[in-house]
Parts: sequence; structure tokens; C-alpha cells
Amino acid sequence: MDPLAWTLLATVAISLTAWVGALTLFLHEELLDRLLLGLVALAAGSLIGGAFLHLLPRAVADAGTDGTVPLFMALIAGFCLFYVLEGFLGWHHHHAATHDREPVSYLVLVSDSVHNFIDGLVIAGAFLVDVPLGVTTTLVVALHEIPQEIGDFGVLVYGGFSRRRALVLNYLTQVTVVLGGVVGFLLDDVVAGLPGFLLSFAAGNFVYIASSDLIPEIKGGDDPVRSALYFLVFLLGVTLMLSIRLVGGLLV
Repeated sequence: MDPLAWTLLATVAISLTAWVGALTLFLHEELLDRLLLGLVALAAGSLIGGAFLHLLPRAVADAGTDGTVPLFMALIAGFCLFYVLEGFLGWHHHHAATHDREPVSYLVLVSDSVHNFIDGLVIAGAFLVDVPLGVTTTLVVALHEIPQEIGDFGVLVYGGFSRRRALVLNYLTQVTVVLGGVVGFLLDDVVAGLPGFLLSFAAGNFVYIASSDLIPEIKGGDDPVRSALYFLVFLLGVTLMLSIRLVGGLLV
């Protein structure tokens, strides 16, 4: 197969990881309600771990030491844009006729779309080098997507979406990895210098969502034991991302 066929096959396979949340359809609603804040904690840890252990190191490695300041400016831009975006969504949420969706749900959908698009660009670039590198890159991307998709699904349900709607919307954001793969293949020369800045921008999105929206949810309870448990789940999310980073380093 040519690199485009490999890219399409790999990105379509990655997009299917969004359906991991379908496992929750077999859970009783009361049990899922008890698990939701745990999934929010897992999402927060996965986002922080993904930003600082995956996106930023890869962006810095691509740019070299001379390009670090622009990369961190892109991170700040991603953080600030989501600050403004959440302010707008919060205002719209406050003035809308219905009040059953939290702004963070929409932020997760936007940030995940950006992140998955970047993953598609990276996968396409790897297959343009050679097939073994493309396969390895796809495996590493899949490894870090699975825990993050489980957490994102929990955030969407916690934010007010039904389980089925959350699954569909989560999949639609995941499909952007296919779009990124096609764009990365067709416009290889044009987008060659962009992934580093896009990775930093996405890292800023992740840091904002985790620190501003998710972490306050898991530390705001009156039960210190439950708060400590959620913190451990948060650390589990970070640890999973670290483990995947280490495994990915061995694979690459």
C-alpha cells in the first residue's frame, strides 16, 4: 500500500478508540453516576499528563532550543483562547432557555478535535518517512488516546449529555484524526512547520480545561477521603500518560 492508504487505515483505526466509552452502556445508571467524578479525575490527570509529557516534549523536540519561546507563547495563546471561549459559552449558557449543558463539555469537544487533527498530521508525516515508523507512531497515539477518551466521555456525561449522545459526539471529534491525516499527506510541505505550534496550542487547551474546570470538581467536596481518592485517580491518569510515554520511547 502507498503512504496515503496506510495513513487512512491508521487514522480510521485511531478514530474507533472513541467507542471505548460504549462499555458504560452496560452499567446501571446509578453505578455510572457514582463513577462519573472518578472519570472526571482520570480525564484531568490524562490532560495534564498529555500536555506536559506528550505534546510539549514533542513540540520542543521538533523546534529545537531556539524555538521554545514561540512554542510557549502558543501554549499561552491556547490557554487564553479557551479562557475567553469558556467566558462566552458561560454567558450563553446563563442566558439560554435550557441549562443542561456545562461549558466544559463544549471545550472538551473543541480541544479534542484540535488534538486529534494534530495526531493525524503526525501520523501522516510518519508514514511519509517509512511504514514501520508510521505503524509505531500509530500505536503510540492509540495508547494515549484510550485513557483520554474514557475520561473525555465521563466529562461529557457529567456535563449533561446522555451516554449515547456523548458517544456520538466523542466519535465525531475523533474523526478529525482522519482529516488531519489527509491534510498532512496532501499538504506535507505546507504544514511541515506547523505541528510544533499546534501541539503547544493544544497543550494550552488541555492545561486550561484540567486546571480551570475539572480539578475544581474533584477537590470541592466536603469528604476528605473521597477527595483523596479522586486525587489518586488523577495521579493514575498522569501515571498512565507517563507509562505510555516511556513505552512509546522504547518503541520509537
